[in-house]
Amino acid sequence: MKIDRDPLVGILTAGKADGTVAGNGRLFRNLQKKLISLGGVSFVFTLDGVYEHTMKGFIYLPDENRWKKGEFPYPDIVYNRIPFRKSEQTKECRDFFSRLTKKGITFFNPCFIDKYELYCLLKDHPVLGDFLPKTILVTQKKELALFIDKYPAIYLKPVHSSKGKGIFRLKRRLEQIQLEGIKSSETFSSFEDFWACWGTRLLEKSYLAQEGIDPAEVDGNRYDFRILAHGDGDEYTITGIGIRQSVRQDITTHIPTGGRLLPYERLRTSLHDQFIYTIVPYIGKTLSKQFGYFGEFSVDAGLSKTGHYYIYEVNSKPMSFDEPEIETRRIDRLCHLFGSLLS
Repeated sequence: MKIDRDPLVGILTAGKADGTVAGNGRLFRNLQKKLISLGGVSFVFTLDGVYEHTMKGFIYLPDENRWKKGEFPYPDIVYNRIPFRKSEQTKECRDFFSRLTKKGITFFNPCFIDKYELYCLLKDHPVLGDFLPKTILVTQKKELALFIDKYPAIYLKPVHSSKGKGIFRLKRRLEQIQLEGIKSSETFSSFEDFWACWGTRLLEKSYLAQEGIDPAEVDGNRYDFRILAHGDGDEYTITGIGIRQSVRQDITTHIPTGGRLLPYERLRTSLHDQFIYTIVPYIGKTLSKQFGYFGEFSVDAGLSKTGHYYIYEVNSKPMSFDEPEIETRRIDRLCHLFGSLLS
């Protein structure tokens, strides 16, 4: 891989309340090391450091293993890694992206993805729509009551959450409603009692209700696919595929909540490959058409016991994968993307 010019890459993140810079430091350091080897350079900045013609930010010095504060010209390309939805929804952020557009500066991954907005975007797609669990936005008591009557179990998910935070599963047992969380469970004598306790929270926090899938299992525990993808011109390529399996609880398979990693090769089949390699290009092109260019995203997907594949979520700011080989390819693909967007 070779970058045809010496790019200056700006990595946009946000500040924490204590004044420090947030974000995936390991990713930023590894990107800098790779870019330097290819003749480029990167720096990390926040919107607080943006001025009319220059930016203040931090550059990682690999030989000294430290970050150095500096002032930089506007970069050739901006990689949006703002980790907080509120920071990205400010007028300041919108104005900055508009300024980049006026200056002709390429940026990618323009926004977080609202879970319900994603569902509405994909459900009518001629291919992707077949892989989506039925989903509604929780806006009224009656609609949710009718929805839970249709399925043996449903999931409740905050539309703006990530990493499994705030997810619950609801099951109806005759007249009773069982609410299961990652760390606790609660039983209500009726849907009326459940709504009296939870209705306000569901409406205020903006929750969606999703059809519960009876997931395929390996060794007695459910598993999901974690797929990392990157843009390559107008196309999209698979950077890595991992398996996450539930262990301590079966609400989610996220490793921080008790899941574990399995190598994809252990469960790999031609049907799995066909599903994954089919959906990724469609997802990438659909997101880019709707929101602006998505150069990187990850997909949480699964398989039911009946053999049907499902797309659960798409993440616009993928966290680090626990598989070192996937993270290594990620750095390579990002650097290749920087070069292709500037060529």
